Amino acid sequence: MEEKAPILGPRPFQVTNRQVLVIAIPITLASLTTPMVGLVDTAVVGQFGDTALLGGLAVGAVIFDVVFSTFNFLCSGTTALVAQAFGRCDALEERAVFWRAFAIAATSGLALVLLAPLIAAIGEWLMNAGQEVTATMDLYVRIRLGSAPAALINYAILGYFLGRGEAGVGLFLQLLLNAVNFASSTFLGLCLGWGIAGVGWGAVCGEAAAMIAGMAILLGRSRAMPKMSPTHTFRVAAIRSMLHLSGNIMIRSFVLNGAYFLFMRQSAQLSTLTVAANAVLMHFLFFAEYFLSGFATAAQQLVGRATGARDQLAFMRAVKLTASWAIVLAGLASVLIFSFGEQLIGAITKSADVRAEAVSHLVWAAFMAPSGVLAFQMTGIFIGLTWSRDIRNMMLLSFAAYLTVLFTFGQMFGNHGLWAAYHIFLLVRGISLLSVMRQRVRTAL
Repeated sequence: MEEKAPILGPRPFQVTNRQVLVIAIPITLASLTTPMVGLVDTAVVGQFGDTALLGGLAVGAVIFDVVFSTFNFLCSGTTALVAQAFGRCDALEERAVFWRAFAIAATSGLALVLLAPLIAAIGEWLMNAGQEVTATMDLYVRIRLGSAPAALINYAILGYFLGRGEAGVGLFLQLLLNAVNFASSTFLGLCLGWGIAGVGWGAVCGEAAAMIAGMAILLGRSRAMPKMSPTHTFRVAAIRSMLHLSGNIMIRSFVLNGAYFLFMRQSAQLSTLTVAANAVLMHFLFFAEYFLSGFATAAQQLVGRATGARDQLAFMRAVKLTASWAIVLAGLASVLIFSFGEQLIGAITKSADVRAEAVSHLVWAAFMAPSGVLAFQMTGIFIGLTWSRDIRNMMLLSFAAYLTVLFTFGQMFGNHGLWAAYHIFLLVRGISLLSVMRQRVRTAL
C-alpha cells in the first residue's frame, strides 16, 4: 500500500518556537515523571526488606514494559492521523480516528487480560529466576495486566490530544496517573500491608483514573459537536490504513527491544561485572530519550498538521525548529552526564567494582543523546507523515548493520565494541531516515 503525504496547498499556518515549546515542554515533563513511578514502587516494596519481592518487582516490570511498549503505536499513530485531520480542519475525522484507536485499544487490552496467565508463564520461562522471585513476578504481572484495557485506551486518548497540539492536557493526565499510582501503591502496599499486590493494584488505579478523566474531557467536548456516523467511523478502508500504520510501528518497536536485549545479552557474555555496569549506564540512554521525547512529539504533531494542511513552508519550518531545539537539548544532556555522571552512577549502585567499570565507559553513555537525536527526530517526522513503511525498512537496515558491528567489534574490542555498535545503530537509523526524507519530499511536494 502506497503511503502518500502531500504537503502543498491551501490553509497555511505559521510554525513558531512557541508552538514547538508548548508541545515539547509538557511532554518532556510528563516523560521525566515516568521513572518516578518505578522508584516509588521500588521504595514501597523495599520497606518489607525482602530481596525476593524486589527481584520479582524488577523482573515483572521488565515483562510488563516489553508487552506494553509493543502498543506504543496506539499513541504515535493516533497522534499522526489526528494531526493530519486537524491540519485539514476535519473535526469529524479527528474524532473518528480516536474511536478507531479506542476500538483497537479496548480489544487488545481485553485480549491481554485473557492472555495474562500465558504471558506470565512465558515471562517465567524467559527469566528463569528463583522460585520466590518467580512467584512474586507472576502475581505482579497478572495484576498489572488487569489494567491493560485502561492503559491502552490511555495511549489512544493521549494520541488524540497530542494530535491536536494539546500537550498540556496530556501532561495533566500523566500527572494524575502518577499521583493516583503513588497514593494507591503507598496506601495498599504499606498501610494495608498488601506488598507487591498493593503496588500492582496501585498501578491499576492510576491507569483507571487517567482513563476516566481523559474520557470525561473528550466526551464532554463531543456533546457540542455533530453526531458521527458509525459507518464513517469504522470504514474498512480507514481501519485497514490505521492497522497498516500501526503494524509497521509495532515492528519498529520489536526491533528496538531486540537491539537492547542483544546488547545486554552480549554484555552478559563478557562478564557479570560488564552487564551490571552496562545496565547502570543504560539509564543515561533512557534519560536522553525522556529528555528528547518532547521535541520528537512536537515534530510528529506539527509535521502531521502541515501534511493535512498541505503547507510546504510549515513542514520545512517544523522540521528545522524541532530538530534545532532537539540538537541543543542533546548537547545539554551530554554536558549534564559528563558533569554529574560519576555522582549519578554512585547513586544508582553501591558496588565499588560496578561503579569503576561504569565510570570507565561513561564517555560512551554521555554521547548517547547526540548520537540518537537524529534518529529520535526523524522517527517523529516520519510518523507525522505516516511514512511508516520507511520507518520499518530503515529500522531493519539499521538493525542489520548493528548486528554485524556488534558481533565483530564485540569480539575485537570487548565492551567498548558493544557500545560502539549501539552508537552506530543510532546513527544509521537517523542518517538513513534523513536520506529517505530528502528523496521522498522532492517527489511528494
